[in-house]
Amino acid sequence: MLPALTLTAQQRKVQNKPYIDYRRLHYGFFVGVHAQDIEFENNGYVTPEGEQWYADVVSYSPGFSVGVLADLRINSLLSLRLIPTMHFGDKIVVFREQNSGSRERQQIKSTYISLPVEAKFTAERFNNYRPYIIAGVSPMLDLTVKKQRPVLLKPFDLMFEVGLGCDFYLPFFKLNPELKFSFSILDILDRNRSDLIDKNYLKYTESLGGASAKMIVLSFYFE
Repeated sequence: MLPALTLTAQQRKVQNKPYIDYRRLHYGFFVGVHAQDIEFENNGYVTPEGEQWYADVVSYSPGFSVGVLADLRINSLLSLRLIPTMHFGDKIVVFREQNSGSRERQQIKSTYISLPVEAKFTAERFNNYRPYIIAGVSPMLDLTVKKQRPVLLKPFDLMFEVGLGCDFYLPFFKLNPELKFSFSILDILDRNRSDLIDKNYLKYTESLGGASAKMIVLSFYFE
């Protein structure tokens, strides 16, 4: 009885969209949500007044992501993806002074244009699903950098991306839920504050040794 049940559970079903993965090049789009984060390197700088400031991201709001997809098939298990994307989000940075407990709060809103280039490694298709992993790099440009703030971040960044997902073959299209993690390769802290009007902000930049962005994105691709 048990072998019969096992055989029944592994029976193949009618495949939806059976030829979609054989196309050399195909297109799609995605929508998603994400969270932005920044990892600061605090260097312990002490101001002439004896102040010592430390920075951290205390909160961030869920952001929105949207983009288009071009997928180039290399072989049955590997493809290359180009994904022009826009990310809209924000995070709250708080500086705390070690001795007095004083705080300086800064909201950083970001509108990123990114161009991820990724390799997609897939398992063999079984019935109407197919898991995969991705890895790649993503140049990013922030369109909303504001200079007259305690901390200034560089508009350009380069991120390393890894993630996983699953292709679900539906009757009329392919749906791909995907979870992706992005990490800065570059230091995005801008130390050039020569045009700063309020020089009191300099102490916040001098208290930092560097900054790197992070992002987690949950996307839903439609192909």
